[in-house]
Amino acid sequence: MREAVDINCDMGEAFGRWRVGDTDDASLMPLISSANIAAGFHAGDPNLMDETVRLAAEHGVGIGAHPGYNDLQGFGRRKIAGTARELVNDVVYQVGAIREFAHRHGMRLQHVKPHGALYMEMAVNPELSQIFVQYMRTVEPNAYIFCMGGSATWRAATEAGQPVVREFYADRDYDDGGSIVFTRDAGRPDPAAIARKVLRACKEGKVRTVQGNDIAIDFESICFHSDTLGALDIVRRMRETLVAAGIRIAPVSDVARR
Repeated sequence: MREAVDINCDMGEAFGRWRVGDTDDASLMPLISSANIAAGFHAGDPNLMDETVRLAAEHGVGIGAHPGYNDLQGFGRRKIAGTARELVNDVVYQVGAIREFAHRHGMRLQHVKPHGALYMEMAVNPELSQIFVQYMRTVEPNAYIFCMGGSATWRAATEAGQPVVREFYADRDYDDGGSIVFTRDAGRPDPAAIARKVLRACKEGKVRTVQGNDIAIDFESICFHSDTLGALDIVRRMRETLVAAGIRIAPVSDVARR
């Protein structure tokens, strides 16, 4: 059973006057320990980045860059063809933006977590993951990479000695292979069902797949999405359930292995 766990959330995922979901980041920020902040390519703009980083700094939440494919129209959930170096250069550009806003507010960059389709491509693309990790080793050797355990990203980071955090997706389903089943419209999930799923993962290290089987899962951080309908109810119920079971919500530095 896990004694402590980080809770991370994808945030700042809007653009100008365009918003998604039904929950504002200001309501969610006090309830999480790590924020993955959209860096402009799939969502986010300079004013929103600044505001989201400021909120994280005020609440003592770890700041992470959340770079994605250059796909505003598709919210970064469509794969874009490019060489591994071209795609990592897009990541470099976006990480630099969030890191500078973090510095502006007296904070450091805690982690980097790729977004959406880019996250999934890195998970199965060793060349892309290796070049990404090489970049991190050069510019942020102490920052965590958030990814799925057993993925190409996790293997590259582990082999290179880069700090890495494995995630459990609270508001997404898994298949028998341990991959996340992404859908364009996740609907409005039941917060109580998500809380039970998360608690079981923490206590038993297992999750039920869409095929109806149990698979083993290991992680240091629980992820949910600010654009999921009912996100505020989801994180409140998760926290209440975990704390009642004696599981602490802790900074990622307390739960991750280096």
